[in-house]
Amino acid sequence: MNQDSNLLWLSVSPHLKCFDRRLLAQLAKTHPVRTWEYIQTVDEPCCLDSVVNELHQYVSDRAALEQRSGQADYKVHLLGHGVSGVVGLMYARTYPERVASLTLLSVNAKPADNWQAHYYALRQLLPCSREMILVQMAKMMFGHQPHRFSRALAKLLACDLDSSLSLHSLAHDVDIPGGATEVPLLVCNGEHDSIIQAQKAVLWRKCMKPGDRIWQCPKGHHFFHFHQAESTAKVITAHIDSNNQTHSQAAASQSAPQFSQASAL
Repeated sequence: MNQDSNLLWLSVSPHLKCFDRRLLAQLAKTHPVRTWEYIQTVDEPCCLDSVVNELHQYVSDRAALEQRSGQADYKVHLLGHGVSGVVGLMYARTYPERVASLTLLSVNAKPADNWQAHYYALRQLLPCSREMILVQMAKMMFGHQPHRFSRALAKLLACDLDSSLSLHSLAHDVDIPGGATEVPLLVCNGEHDSIIQAQKAVLWRKCMKPGDRIWQCPKGHHFFHFHQAESTAKVITAHIDSNNQTHSQAAASQSAPQFSQASAL
């Protein structure tokens, strides 16, 4: 089966999805991309398992639709940044049979160690206002920016903390076991991302399989895919195309007629 059109971008942070659009536009030049969005409501608890279940319902419904069109082996190439990537990782661990490949952007080898965890750690350590800490977080994640721009970014981060899926709070931290998954994996991080520190790439390498890849975006920060969308898209596309080719070759090998060697009379 051709998996080219099965790219699924995960988005569980609606206030930060503006930073995804450049990359999605670049990917769409070579592959159709669907977007799956989850919007956290005020009355719902922040539960990662519930989000994974909702994603599985979507993928299952899509698989049933494709099956009626004659495509029995429906799989998706999952892609996600930050918390959205963590959702993809948990889904791939739970339902690997539905995942053709997994691409993680700015996701730690210890998945719960994200920018929100750093923010709450700073809140407990520093006698500063929430706004000041968020401005500092914006500088950490975007690099040096004009102060007015940093303040605008801080407001977006505040909205994300208040109304999006979050793994942490001042009262509670979530711990997610490290490790990869059995599906083909691409991990992309920014070279200068102070949230995903360079030395932690070693932890990813320790759990990677043959064929898995890790890529550091030169001079990139936490949202490197916004500033360097074209180069990021090229790396992702090459990885997906490679996995599609491997999948096609395996399918062709299985469908080819098998001949036993004739014995001498």
